[in-house]
Amino acid sequence: MVLRKNLLVSVFLASVLACLPLKDLAAANPMEAELRIWAQDRSAYPVPKYLTGKFCEHLGSNIYKGMDAQLLINPTFADYAFSAGEVNPDGGVRYHWDREQIARMIRRQAPEWGWPNDATDRMVQDRLDGLACWWMRQGARTDVLVSPDNGTFGQRAQRVEAEGAGQGIAQWTYLPLHRVRKYEFEMIARSPDLSSLVVSISGSNGARCAEMRVEGLSTDWKKLNGMMEVPAGLPADSAYRFAVETAGPGQIVVARVLLRPADHVGGADPDVIRLLKESALPLLRWPGGNFVSAYHWQDGIGPSEARPTLPNGAWGGVETNLFGTDEFIAFCRSVGCDPMICVNAGSGTPEEAARWIQYCNGPVNTPMGALRAANGHPEPYRVQHWEIGNELWGRWQFHWTTPKGYVDRYKRFSKTMLEADPGITLYACGAPITQPAVWNETWIQAAAMGFTRITDHPLIGGSVPAETDPLDVYRSFMAVPNVLEEKWHALEQRMADAGIRQPRLSVTELQLFARAGEPFKPDAVRKLTPENLVRQRSITEALYDVLIYHAAVRLAPFVEMVTHSATVNHGAGLRKRHERVYAEPAHHAQTLFSQFAGATPVRIALQTPTVKATMVLPDIRRMELERSYGAVDAMAAVTRSNDLLVSVIHRGTDGPIRLTVALEGFGAAKRAEVCTLSADLPWTGNTFEKPDAVKPSTAFADVKNNQLILVVQPYTLLRVRIPHR
Repeated sequence: MVLRKNLLVSVFLASVLACLPLKDLAAANPMEAELRIWAQDRSAYPVPKYLTGKFCEHLGSNIYKGMDAQLLINPTFADYAFSAGEVNPDGGVRYHWDREQIARMIRRQAPEWGWPNDATDRMVQDRLDGLACWWMRQGARTDVLVSPDNGTFGQRAQRVEAEGAGQGIAQWTYLPLHRVRKYEFEMIARSPDLSSLVVSISGSNGARCAEMRVEGLSTDWKKLNGMMEVPAGLPADSAYRFAVETAGPGQIVVARVLLRPADHVGGADPDVIRLLKESALPLLRWPGGNFVSAYHWQDGIGPSEARPTLPNGAWGGVETNLFGTDEFIAFCRSVGCDPMICVNAGSGTPEEAARWIQYCNGPVNTPMGALRAANGHPEPYRVQHWEIGNELWGRWQFHWTTPKGYVDRYKRFSKTMLEADPGITLYACGAPITQPAVWNETWIQAAAMGFTRITDHPLIGGSVPAETDPLDVYRSFMAVPNVLEEKWHALEQRMADAGIRQPRLSVTELQLFARAGEPFKPDAVRKLTPENLVRQRSITEALYDVLIYHAAVRLAPFVEMVTHSATVNHGAGLRKRHERVYAEPAHHAQTLFSQFAGATPVRIALQTPTVKATMVLPDIRRMELERSYGAVDAMAAVTRSNDLLVSVIHRGTDGPIRLTVALEGFGAAKRAEVCTLSADLPWTGNTFEKPDAVKPSTAFADVKNNQLILVVQPYTLLRVRIPHR
C-alpha cells in the first residue's frame, strides 16, 4: 500500500512537473527536456486492457459500406428516409418530405458511391416513378415500368415490368478489384411469367464485364444465388454498374439483392478485419451511439430475409438489420476482441434488455438461449460488458430523460439485467464531465447502494471563429486532456465521498470536434480554413488520444476503458472509400499504444518546456481562457517480458526538443527500438490519394550509461521499447 501511495504521488508530481520550465531553456537549440524513470518503483495497477477499444454505430457508412462487405445501398428496396437535420421533441430525427430537397441530397451523395451525373438525374426521376432510391431503370423509361410491391414478411419489394430482354434495374457501385475479382450475389425474387433472369456487371463505358443467367424463378418467392468473376486488368478505382435484368418480356418482383466480394469474412470487409486485428483491438462497443435508443435487438436476429427494414431513427436512411447481434459477435471473434453492448434504455424496456442478455449468455435450456441455438449458435457468447443507455441526458436522444428519470431507469434496468446474468458488468450513462454536474451528481447520490461504474463522452470542440489562428486550435486541443484529467480526478473523489466503493469511469466515446465558424467581425481576416483546421483525421487526433491514455494511466485504477470513435468512416480510425480501406493517424497511434496493455506503470519525473494555450474551443473556453502545459508528456511501463516501454508526445509548436531519458533501476540493453508517428503540421492526415502520408516508422537508438537521447519534433508520438539485458 505504501508503494502504491508513493507511486501515485510520483505520478501526480510528474504531471505537475510537466508544467515547470527548465532554467534557461529559451536559449537552448533545440530545447532540452529530461525524463527520469524509476523502473523498480511500480504501480499496483497494470495498464488497463481496454484503453484502446473502439466504438461502432449504425451511422452513415460506419457499418454498412464500412465494416460490412456488402456493396449495394438500399438492397431491400425500402422507402429511403432522408434526415432533415432536425430533432423531434421526444428525440430522434425528422425526415425530409419535400421533393426538391430530397433530389438535392441524392445528387450530393450519389457521386461518392460512383454514380455518374447523368445516371443520378435518371435515378431522381426513377424514384418519383416508384423505384426504390439508389436504384435506376436498366433500359428506357417507356420500356421499363416500376412500382412498389409487397415482399416477404410484409416488407416493401420492387416490381419491374420489362418490354424485352436486357431490361430491369441497376445500381452504380465500386468494387474492391484491387483485392478480388469474384463477386457473389443473393436475391429473393419471384415472377408471374418468367423462369429466369440475368445478373450483370458493366463498366463505365457500358461494356459488360460479367454476367450470369439465373434459373429458378417461379410464382413463389425463391432465394437465388450465384457467383460472377470480373476479368483481370480492369481499372480498380472506377465505378461499375450492377444490374438485374429480365431474360425476356415479363415481370419480376424483387425483395432484396445483396452483392459481396467473394473474400468477405462472414459478411465483413476483410481489410477492416485485418487492420483491426493487427491493431490488437481489445474491445468493440455496439450498436450505439444515438442509434441504440430506438433499436430493438430482436429485429436483427434470425434469418436475414425475415428481418425488417426500418427507418434509422437517429441518423436518417434505413436500417436493413443485416448486421445484428450474431453478426456483431462474429465480427468481434474474427478480430479477436471482446464485445461490449449498449442496450436501448430509450424506447426499450428492462425486460427487453434482459432477454438480450439471455440471448447472448444464456444456456440452450433458456428461452432466448434456445433461440440463439436455433439461429445456429448453441454456445453462449458470454458478453461481459453492458452499458445502460446512450447519452440519455441529450434531447436528440430518442426518449431522453431527466437526471432523476435516469436514476429511475438505471435502477429498473440494472435489477432486471442482473437477474438475467448476475456475472455481467454494468455501466451507467454519465453526462460529459465538462457540462454542469447535475446529471452525474444525481446518479452519484443514488448509486451509493452498490453501483460503481459511470461513463463519459468527452466529444469536445465546437465552432471556432474563422479569424482564429489555426495553431491556437491545435494548442487548445493539446490542453484538453489535462483539463479532463483534473475533472475525472474530481469525479472520482465525489464518487468516493458519496460512499461508492471502488469507483470506476469508462470513456465509451472519444474524439475531438472542431468546425470553422464565421468571423466575429465582418471585416476580420479569415485564418481558419478546412485545410488548416485540425480534425479527427489528422495527427492531432492521434496525439490527443494517447494523451488521454496517459491521463488514464495516471488516474489508475479509476479510468478502466476507452472506446474511441470509431471503427470505419466515423470520427477517426479506418477510412473506406471506393472499397479501399486505409488507416488514419489515430489508428496507428492506438496500435502503437496497445502494446502497453497489461504492462506495469513505473514512477517517472519529467522536466519540460511549457506551452501557453489560448483556449479557443467553446466547450472549454467557458471554463478557462488560458492554460499552460508541458510541451512533452510521457509515461513508462515494464512489460511481462521485462522490457521497458516509454510513450512520449511532443505537443508543443516551437521546434524540436532534445529529450534525455535517464533510467534508474533497470539493466538496459545497448539498443532501443523507437517507433515514430509524426507529421510536419498538426492538421496533416491521410487521404484516399495519400493513404500513407502519416504512418509509423521504426529506428534504433543507442543506450549509453543507462541514458537514451531522443530529439523529438513537434506533432510527434514516440513509442520506445528498451529491452532488458
